[in-house]
Amino acid sequence: MSEMHLPNPTKDLVERRHALAPKTENAFRAFSKAVFTEGALDARSKQLIAVASRT
Repeated sequence: MSEMHLPNPTKDLVERRHALAPKTENAFRAFSKAVFTEGALDARSKQLIAVASRT
């Protein structure tokens, strides 16, 4: 299976999302920071968790 890569968000998209829902965006940023710190999970598992949280 090939590696999954998500597109990088643009600065404008990130700023717009934050302007529309600042509490939600801040919560997502905190979640992403926690998920992607070094730990027991490999990078692919962390990517899958991040994708699942967006649905």
